[in-house]
Amino acid sequence: MTAAELDRLQTRTRAWFEALRDRICRAFEELEERYAGPDHERLAAGRFERKPWSRADGGGGTMALLRGRVFEKVGVNVSTVWGELAPQFASQIPGAERDPRFWASGISLVAHPRSPHVPPAHMNTRHIQTARAWFGGGADLNPIYPDPADTAAFHEKLEQACDRFDPDYYGRFRAWADEYFHLPHRQEQRGVGGIFYDYLESDLERDFAFTQAVGEAFLEIYPRLVERHMDRPWSEAERAYQLERRGRYVEFNLLYDRGTQFGLKTGGNPEAILMSLPPLVAWP
Repeated sequence: MTAAELDRLQTRTRAWFEALRDRICRAFEELEERYAGPDHERLAAGRFERKPWSRADGGGGTMALLRGRVFEKVGVNVSTVWGELAPQFASQIPGAERDPRFWASGISLVAHPRSPHVPPAHMNTRHIQTARAWFGGGADLNPIYPDPADTAAFHEKLEQACDRFDPDYYGRFRAWADEYFHLPHRQEQRGVGGIFYDYLESDLERDFAFTQAVGEAFLEIYPRLVERHMDRPWSEAERAYQLERRGRYVEFNLLYDRGTQFGLKTGGNPEAILMSLPPLVAWP
């Protein structure tokens, strides 16, 4: 792509991430409205609160955070940042070892439901430009109590998105997710998987379309899984186990997550970066 085409791609990807954020927020607020489970008459339906932030060295973003009766905490953040990478970090980013200038835009979602029966989820897609340009991202499901039907439906939707572009994508990206979302210090997976991909750069238009398909697939399947379970009652013992399992999410994000490290090392907003952490957690 020419420099002008890359500039136009920046504008389009940023607009897409922001539009997807708006649609996801509407879908989650509708779930909050339809909730009829425990305490539904006592609790108000949650609404997203948006908080913009700016980065001193270039760019910024908007946090969208909801605390409600379906979602104990869900964040849907978008950011677009640019500038120069610090020398010690530039060597770790493709293309930045030759030129430290970078541009990055993306959407990051983490949902921590109130009910132990509703599966938490994560979705992130991004576009990064250095001396190279690529797309990356993925989505994964992190149930407290795994449900085979939920797992199958989630993977089926992601597989359909992958198959539209390459019959090898799903197998490759599912294996990559299994490898990536692993806690080596516990020798266990963070959840029931999904897909993870990075450094797609062979055909940026096609790679952008695939990234859009991943976002669409997540928006189509995840609210359905939430609605399937959100009205079920739960016990104090189930709640206690939920808080314990949330600890695995904290451990992964603070020890291994690339997005957390990239955000903190590029001067991002710590509040937005650490939005992914659950509001309550317990370690036995």
